[in-house]
Amino acid sequence: MLYLIVPLVAGILSGYLLRGRKHINLNKVTFGIILVLIFSLGFTIGSNNELLTSLPKVGLSALGMSVLAIGFSVLFVVLIKRRLRI
Repeated sequence: MLYLIVPLVAGILSGYLLRGRKHINLNKVTFGIILVLIFSLGFTIGSNNELLTSLPKVGLSALGMSVLAIGFSVLFVVLIKRRLRI
């Protein structure tokens, strides 16, 4: 847990200390790091046979949860709009 908190606090402190300076555009660096993380996640999944065989079951469960979450969100918005007469 400490290996997550230390970089976060260091980033907050450096952002706080450098806030008066010219804004540094880190979009390309952030995008590159995200691509490396996605690649490493895919590599880990691809190299783990047990995880690879259970992927269809996990994917079906994730699809079901997503559909239910979206469906109930829409349902509650419709009910609240009717209740508030928006």
